Amino acid sequence: MDEERLREVWRQKKIPVVIRRAEKGHKLRVRLPFAENNRQWLNKVGKSSVTWIDSKSYWELPKNWFNDFVNRALERYGKLYVIQPYREQEKCAPACMNAEGHECQCACMGVNHGNRNNGSWFEVSETFATRWGEKEIACRLMVSKGANIQCDEI
Repeated sequence: MDEERLREVWRQKKIPVVIRRAEKGHKLRVRLPFAENNRQWLNKVGKSSVTWIDSKSYWELPKNWFNDFVNRALERYGKLYVIQPYREQEKCAPACMNAEGHECQCACMGVNHGNRNNGSWFEVSETFATRWGEKEIACRLMVSKGANIQCDEI
């Protein structure tokens, strides 16, 4: 997702947004539609208290509150943007990477067929190898549909 679209999501004021970062020690960053009782509502999510970062206009919450916050936000607002890091996982097999012919029935759809393992693949077994792509940022809109939650990547 491009940075400008992420900024638009973060700056809008109608739908709550939570940013979950992967680095250790980083807290959740949350923006909510304005309400006088936001602090009280957030403090009911967990056992410690939340912090308002006035200079940046967001709340900081402990990282381990993520699931409870998402559930409560969907219950209260019906929608929630989640911005978080992800890395795509590629899957292949040593048999494919070491193949001699053109027939490929692997998950890579022939992309790695016969190209050998250049050291970037972790070979789990004779039939499975995996590697992770670069870290990227994803944004998804979660929408509560009664007891169901729908996720749309934006």
